[in-house]
Amino acid sequence: MRQLQHIGIGWLFVLGTFAAGQPLGQPDRDNPGDEMIQTYLNRVTVEIEQQFAADIQSPEQWNKLRPEYRQQYFYMLGLSPMPEVTPLQATVTGSFSGEGFVVEKLHYQSRPGLYVTANLYRPSENFKARRLPAVLYVCGHSNRGRDGNKTAYQSHGIWLARHGYICLTLDSLQLGEIAAIHHGTYREGRWWWHSRGYTPAGVECLNGIRGIDYLVSRPDVDPQRIAVTGISGGGAATYWIAAADERVKAAVPVSGMADLLSYIPNRVINGHCDCMFLYNTFQWPWTRIAALIAPRPMLFTNSDQDSIFPMDANERVSARLERIYSLYGAGDLFGSFVSIGGHAYRQDIRQGAFRFLNTYLKGDPAIITDSEVDLVTETNGKTQHPIDPQKLRVFPQDSDIPKDELNTTIDRHFVPIAKVAVPAKGEYEKWKQTLVSELRQVTFRSFPERIPPAELLEDSPNGKLRLTSEPGIQIGLETLGNPAPAEETKRILLIVQGDGATDEIFAWASGLRESGDRVYLCTPRGIGATRWTQKNPPNFVERSLVLLGRTADTGRVWDIIAAARYLRARHGDKLPIVLAGEGPAGILAAYAALWDPDISGVILKDPPPSHMDSNAPQFLNVLRVCDIPDVLGMLAPRPLTVFGGSDEALRKTSAIFDAASAAGQFRQKP
Repeated sequence: MRQLQHIGIGWLFVLGTFAAGQPLGQPDRDNPGDEMIQTYLNRVTVEIEQQFAADIQSPEQWNKLRPEYRQQYFYMLGLSPMPEVTPLQATVTGSFSGEGFVVEKLHYQSRPGLYVTANLYRPSENFKARRLPAVLYVCGHSNRGRDGNKTAYQSHGIWLARHGYICLTLDSLQLGEIAAIHHGTYREGRWWWHSRGYTPAGVECLNGIRGIDYLVSRPDVDPQRIAVTGISGGGAATYWIAAADERVKAAVPVSGMADLLSYIPNRVINGHCDCMFLYNTFQWPWTRIAALIAPRPMLFTNSDQDSIFPMDANERVSARLERIYSLYGAGDLFGSFVSIGGHAYRQDIRQGAFRFLNTYLKGDPAIITDSEVDLVTETNGKTQHPIDPQKLRVFPQDSDIPKDELNTTIDRHFVPIAKVAVPAKGEYEKWKQTLVSELRQVTFRSFPERIPPAELLEDSPNGKLRLTSEPGIQIGLETLGNPAPAEETKRILLIVQGDGATDEIFAWASGLRESGDRVYLCTPRGIGATRWTQKNPPNFVERSLVLLGRTADTGRVWDIIAAARYLRARHGDKLPIVLAGEGPAGILAAYAALWDPDISGVILKDPPPSHMDSNAPQFLNVLRVCDIPDVLGMLAPRPLTVFGGSDEALRKTSAIFDAASAAGQFRQKP
């Protein structure tokens, strides 16, 4: 065991050395856009992490910003608005005694139908005369099947109960007795999680908060002495819960946090499932999450050979947390503990964690000498448990699992979808501005007030142009067909490239072409010549982007706007520009028109009806604000022509155009 001591590390040194950190695998190089997108991700990562300097300017500055940070934090977890505090319906399904402890098998509902299975460990001695300190233990990713991952961490509950604690050990969502999904975007293709603003981290946080509600409801728990701890996924959940709930008086996260410099430039995100991350809507330096726990006692624990929580990140996060605690004059309440070894518990980690809990919950800093008792061990490939895992089941038989459980479909219920009403006559502009303002705050926050025109990199004789839309991003622009002479050009028709073949797009564009048109094809990032590698799992690029407050489709909307503004500069401001696209590409065109009022109109073919559609573009949190029919309606009074599409969805768009007194500008065609 060694205590990591930090010296005055210069800010530029901390940020400037990430490239020398510990990468998780080699960077993808199978596709032409890999290097481009990775360079872009690295640049944006550094820009966001540099913002932490503002947090430590002064105690006054931090305290001024902290209330707003808390609100943003809950939003990024999908907990704003916070779900209604409903009755827990806590139910003990059985109990038994061991040597010096009693186990209660119980479940509660953190919201109706969302069941949390748990084991509560308490001392055998009757402590009705006084209240005991309590520990919420949140479990890591240890697959114990139907028994729940709580059974893998039983030795912690046993030790704590024998030493005068109440310990509530929670199953996680994916690996609990009612198994759900943590890997929605990692491997399941549930990209609508991004549009919905759903992350299983929010569920784990809420389940922990409601677990504390249960603890404080017990007559044997001292509500002023509650701590939370766990390793790996449980380490991450420790941050989620302690940052959200100030009833947590001490936190011991074990191997649960790196930083953006590690997750993205060094690809450590590839070693983590979706429950390890919130969606970084407000573009936070990652350490700010843990900083919300200050000045409550925290033991920041890690291992020096942990590939998914590497030491370079550990040292950066630890140094930053020391600065935050120093703003409170509470540097003594933060400890950085480093163990020698890989991603696992060892004796020194258990001793350090138990000693920290004893110090801040019982006022006893004595060295721990009995941590290695009743451990879950591996012998000859077989796991030995002090307590038979089946004995710890809350629901002994599959038939006992509640029929009303929402665990397995909670991603479709946890974050509410916005219900946007059609505006009344005369209310359209106010209605639109409200939605546009919210979209700018939580979905397109990375956009400037005005996206600048793309810049020309290469103009080939064959009509193919190469542009840069923002630093490090290249896009394509191609002339389709024979352009009208400059003096006869009446309109620019800009087609958005989707996944279809260019000749198919050309055939469709030919049908749209009018006399005097110049037709261009815009190929945004990640398509064609700039396509990047997509491996499922781990979907590195798409998952990394949401840690930077973006999605791939957000960037594509930027590219289309930048290309349109380039063409306007090239051909003159007087020429109208109309955007067109088929399927998902059409929705990208619609969003580009929303953010660029100089776009004269939009033509769509077979647009998906909702961002819940697997084929639709995905934007962070968009479904918490509005959906595709609403966005199409916000294009009024500019002309919108739709070929095909969902009649039901487009009826709403038509009604919005009517409310905007622009009914004649919306046309739906077979």
